Amino acid sequence: MRPLELSLVLINLLTLGVLAVPQLHAVRWTGYVALIAVLIAIAQMIVEGPRWQMVPAHVLTGLFFLVWLLQSTALAGRPVNRLAAGLAIGFGTLALVISAALPILSPVFRFPRPSGPYAVGTVTYHWVDAARPEIFTADPNDHRELMVQVWYPAQPNRSAPSAPYVQDAGALAPGLARLAQQNAERLFPGFPLTVPSFPFTHLKYITTNAIPSAPVVQEESSYPVLIFMEGLNGLRQMNTFQVEELVSHGYIVAAIDQPYAAAEVVFPDGRKVGGLSKDQLNALLQQSISPVTNAPTLNGQTLKDGIIPYFAQDAVFTLHQLASLNQADPTGILTGHLDMQRAGAFGVSLGGIVSAEACHLEHRLRACLVMEAPMPADVVKSGLQQPSMWITSDADTWRLQRWSDRDVMQHQTMRAVFESLPGDGYFVQVPKMFHLNLTDVPLLIYAPFGRRLGLFGPIDAHRVHRIVNAYTLAFFDRHLKGVPATLLDGPAAQYPEVRFQRRP
Repeated sequence: MRPLELSLVLINLLTLGVLAVPQLHAVRWTGYVALIAVLIAIAQMIVEGPRWQMVPAHVLTGLFFLVWLLQSTALAGRPVNRLAAGLAIGFGTLALVISAALPILSPVFRFPRPSGPYAVGTVTYHWVDAARPEIFTADPNDHRELMVQVWYPAQPNRSAPSAPYVQDAGALAPGLARLAQQNAERLFPGFPLTVPSFPFTHLKYITTNAIPSAPVVQEESSYPVLIFMEGLNGLRQMNTFQVEELVSHGYIVAAIDQPYAAAEVVFPDGRKVGGLSKDQLNALLQQSISPVTNAPTLNGQTLKDGIIPYFAQDAVFTLHQLASLNQADPTGILTGHLDMQRAGAFGVSLGGIVSAEACHLEHRLRACLVMEAPMPADVVKSGLQQPSMWITSDADTWRLQRWSDRDVMQHQTMRAVFESLPGDGYFVQVPKMFHLNLTDVPLLIYAPFGRRLGLFGPIDAHRVHRIVNAYTLAFFDRHLKGVPATLLDGPAAQYPEVRFQRRP
């Protein structure tokens, strides 16, 4: 909880005690505790901002204040109905528990400070690929548009405001609700549960370690470039825990919001493109993974290779745009600082599939990291040529999450591609790690509660983030920076839960 939120819950607890225990009235200042609670509630809304999780606390403050007023009037002399008083105390205690639990279960948090020597800066771009039509619309004049956020090593500035986690929490909320709905339907099949969008609006209060539009630190002339691909119905910021750690160690990371795959893409002119659900995209995705003769169509166009190659072109186009930024960045921030000769890609879930396809298509991507995703059919057939790493759990853990037999079978293709690599490869397996552990979601929900809901695995979610960051950094350090990375030489004593394999 934020400081004033915690203060409000504690003052409400004290107010309940004062109202319920007459002996406490003997202390002079306790007679004003309900009024103090109202003042703190007002200050909390003004300073920290209102959010739905605090509604019970604010309602409770108002009710306690009303009771205090009644006790301070002539009504105070009337006999007390013991049954009514007991029920009131019981209700107040229950409401107090709820008012404390909600902001804890869905916290406004700060991302852990990354361990590297560099501060983090960020800037966002809107790009239009004039050479490529938007196949998700029927209008032939529509072209593919992307929102791309770039994080980079920055000059430190402790007085500068931190960048928000998301700029448009209200716009993103419906898409995130769809993602939550899909997980709910998987975890509780047949249970009539509808996830509303309002639980996600508080994301606007979450800040990161990044400084908006900060100057690039001049420690090195240029930095290796990584492209991050989001998961289905996710958002470009969904792996901020991982991105900020990489940037703090001297990488530039560009994360792509892919229209119709992302939860919601908001363009600078206010236009919004909502993401399609897994069911709506499933035939197109499956055609890329397990192709059939009767290929699916989209707006009259037959996609014999499915949708993944189209999404992968977003990464290729972004590489072109980053090269142009390196020549002349309109913001004046990144010009000359991107080392396009040392580029790689990484992604989670759908983003992992797309990253593998992009690495298959684009020779400029010299290192490929896939986090728990089935491999496209053409990648399974032809393999990957660059050094590659996979981070995933195992089949038993997938079944524990109620994955279908088809999903389990298709995810086994990660190992098939690993075993076919002609050069360096790494297979990092973390049993009992659930799919959402590979994203920021464990930070958005109180981890023990998430485990009870079946969202997170038995392994500690923060431990998973440390494992992911350690292996991610070691992989790119070795294959893009040429830095020794002993973590990749064999099983690591500091991570005994990891099953590690390498090639050759």
